Amino acid sequence: MRKNKYLISPNINNNALTVNVRGIDQHNNPVDNKIIQERALTIFLNNQEIVTLMSIGDYPKYLSVGYLLNQNMLKLTDRIKSIEYDSDIGVIVVRTNRKTNYETILRKKITTSGCAQGTVFGDIYEEIQKRKIKSRLKISPKSIYEISKKINLTPSLYLEAGAVHGCVIIKNDRPIIYMEDVGRHNAVDKITGYMFLNKIKTSDKIFYTTGRLTSEMVIKTVKMSIPILISRSGFTSWGVDLAVKTNLTLIGRAKGKKYIVLSGMHRIKL
Repeated sequence: MRKNKYLISPNINNNALTVNVRGIDQHNNPVDNKIIQERALTIFLNNQEIVTLMSIGDYPKYLSVGYLLNQNMLKLTDRIKSIEYDSDIGVIVVRTNRKTNYETILRKKITTSGCAQGTVFGDIYEEIQKRKIKSRLKISPKSIYEISKKINLTPSLYLEAGAVHGCVIIKNDRPIIYMEDVGRHNAVDKITGYMFLNKIKTSDKIFYTTGRLTSEMVIKTVKMSIPILISRSGFTSWGVDLAVKTNLTLIGRAKGKKYIVLSGMHRIKL
């Protein structure tokens, strides 16, 4: 794979993801603006409707599979028979060999602090606290700076139109997977789905997000068994608490050559 090439990254030339809207600027002059499109996506697992999400609509297959994995509705050992997407009505159906029924787990719903209202179903909070990340992967202060710089220089929908969050997977200090969406939880779910369907190893990767380091982001990172989570934004107390309990390295406020580590300091190469 050639240097600086992503496996998958934002497609800024996809005109279906934005719409042009005319407005006025601070001087009352007319201006044309690119505005992010928002679409509803209803996810079915076999014959059961699970959820309707608001998304930019670029990778419905990865989003649906990643969402189901991160909600414990799909298992890593599941065999997916088919994924059927109808763009006209915004419905996607994931079919598995294993029979599924999540009526009980869907009753226990927690609305998270994720933008565009993230959700966590069932007993995921209780389950995640029992997990421990054992990876020996380390990161240097120079790498933290270089990773942020490379991501910020990558053409993105955020630079084109704003109103989205980005999530990036890094290997050997090089960004390789970059997803964006109106909610950071959607962006990481798309990454989860992409890595699962393409059988990409996770334990030697670093995860970068533009959003806050909340409990939801920590849970999704730990479920993927990724040992290091970086953000240019700040922390929440529950997110830090879960990171400490799961042995996740949590690096926030990474801007320029500054950063703060609140969990997993042993993975910082000083």
